[in-house]
Amino acid sequence: MDAISIKGLLHQYKGVNEPAVNQLDLTIPKGAFYGLLGPNGAGKTTAISIISGILKSNSGSVYVLGKDWNSDAKSIKQSIGLVPQEIALYDTMTAIENLNFFGTMLGLDSKSIKTKTDELMEEFGLSDHKKKLVENYSGGMKRRVNLMVALMHDPEILILDEPTVGIDVHSRHMINTYLKGLNEKGMTILYTSHQLDETEQLCDQVCIMDRGKLLVEGKTSELVSDGRSLHHHFIELTGKQLRD
Repeated sequence: MDAISIKGLLHQYKGVNEPAVNQLDLTIPKGAFYGLLGPNGAGKTTAISIISGILKSNSGSVYVLGKDWNSDAKSIKQSIGLVPQEIALYDTMTAIENLNFFGTMLGLDSKSIKTKTDELMEEFGLSDHKKKLVENYSGGMKRRVNLMVALMHDPEILILDEPTVGIDVHSRHMINTYLKGLNEKGMTILYTSHQLDETEQLCDQVCIMDRGKLLVEGKTSELVSDGRSLHHHFIELTGKQLRD
């Protein structure tokens, strides 16, 4: 059974001439560290929003762990952890208060929330900052808490949209090392990033999409087996035109 299976996915926003996602087919095996790549406007965030149940497609099917969003939404939500590109935290609360709040929203009991919160605060190096409001955290600290929220309920699948954008080298290294460890323990990770060198190191499989369509998909090692980098293939497939 695959972690995620998408067939004929189509989504077009009102007032826009071209579909954001256009007949997209993707298969993500369980245990994969899968990179979903593309320039600005390629449809990555729309695809992730549909996979995670935030957005409903115009047509096509999405199966998560063999379950259909139309009939097993509650079960699917429990199996997915989503890390959005924007920081989705309450600035006037501490990290612990944020984790308590989101843990409750996820249906966890108070004992499980405390155990998981203590574990994550220690693992992400934030135990000494637990009484600080999130508004006083650095960008890297906020990114770490953003990820921690998605891990509170120990999801089988972790979906990340640009999880290390705009942060310092040390925080990026820490997050990427942690993600690699989760994947090695069996967690399926779906990951988007414009950091192509980072993606090449982390992801065992990648796809490159543009204008809502799949351009290429396969094992990262096979794609770069000609000696050219993922960056080279990306530019070759999507062109050099600026995407603002």
